[in-house]
Amino acid sequence: MKSFEVTGGCKLNGEITPQGAKNEALQVICAALLTDEEVIISNIPDIIDVNMLIAMMSDLGVEVNRVNADTYSFKAADVLADKIYDSDFLKKAMMLRGSVMLAGPLLARFRRSAIPRPGGDKIGRRRMDTHIIGLQKLGANVDYEQCQGCYRLSAEKIKGADILLDEPSVTGTANLVMAAVLAEGETTIYNAACEPYIQQLCTMLNNMGANISGIKSNLLTIKGVRSLHGCRHRILPDMIETGSFIGLAAMTGSSLRIRNAGIQHLGIIPDRFRQLGILFSTEGDDIVVPEQETYEIQNSIDGSILTIYDHPWPGLTPDLISVMLVVAVQARGSVIIHQKMFESRLFFVDKLIDMGARIVLCDPHRATVIGLERRQQLRGITMSSPDIRAGMALLIAALSAEGKSLIHNIEQIDRGYQNLDQRLNSLGAAIRRIDS
Repeated sequence: MKSFEVTGGCKLNGEITPQGAKNEALQVICAALLTDEEVIISNIPDIIDVNMLIAMMSDLGVEVNRVNADTYSFKAADVLADKIYDSDFLKKAMMLRGSVMLAGPLLARFRRSAIPRPGGDKIGRRRMDTHIIGLQKLGANVDYEQCQGCYRLSAEKIKGADILLDEPSVTGTANLVMAAVLAEGETTIYNAACEPYIQQLCTMLNNMGANISGIKSNLLTIKGVRSLHGCRHRILPDMIETGSFIGLAAMTGSSLRIRNAGIQHLGIIPDRFRQLGILFSTEGDDIVVPEQETYEIQNSIDGSILTIYDHPWPGLTPDLISVMLVVAVQARGSVIIHQKMFESRLFFVDKLIDMGARIVLCDPHRATVIGLERRQQLRGITMSSPDIRAGMALLIAALSAEGKSLIHNIEQIDRGYQNLDQRLNSLGAAIRRIDS
């Protein structure tokens, strides 16, 4: 197991560029299964989760070639569709939640697929109902295989349907869109997720010959086509990395320029950081965060304590709740952090409390942070990363702390952030990767 040894108290300075968006990459790579022609995707992040999915595509018989450091070509001309039922393949799939999005394209093109028990972060209950019910409406038969721990899906044909999602699931929407593009007739998906990742997926599919309208809205209309062709696609900058770097600069009192931040796709994220009192400006597509000695949390208009909560797009992505919570630790003022979507995502705050933060965990979904106003530094401790985003939050805390911290289980951080220690060390951080 690898760990980070972090020496805190170093101010960072310089420029950093966000990697390609992890969540988009997982979707558009799966979409390459929808055609037998070559699909070239660039700005792919070199991280564990994405590399695992690429390896799984190869296991399915997809011809995969690495064109350069961030670009791959995929040609799904000779897919081994039954490989999805192989026990070793299913074990891999259970380690990666994004593998669920193989189901839609495989079902659409080969009339059979499988959905394994979800893997990935242990941040709370993550239902599969949205995927399965939606695919059933498109004509899939579903059987649960107890011994393999997966749902087997098959269909004589995929037919368009009117689908009202019980929740605006991003992965659920992606799966249903990919299944519906090759269906007979027209499909409508209402209460669809409309995150930039979904917008990008729909744009890519349209460039492959699909007929999807309503992009950017929560009502998608998909007219099925007989086949799709190849295309080139570039992945957006990762909004979670961009937000993480804004928070990192503020928490450590550093000056950073975030290059090619994809500002037009950040939605409400900049406004939420401004509510925490963080100052920054934009220059073209760059975000410039100046060194800031103090930052003060805004109250609500009526004078009440600010509440920051996650919400489906265009609300705040839940993947930044952990970062915003840790940034509030050194602010002036107080804030309620309300993580609505996952009941286990705030359980990392006990580590912050051990470091000296003033946080009250009200219940599994809510925490009240009383800012330290930089009157005292956090202190370095030994801790473990429970999930990708909490891992980044703990790293930010450790970089701002007095003394050394040891963060175990950094494989969780590596799942979502590319060469993070090297990139931050180039800005002046002191992070050492060690065997623990």
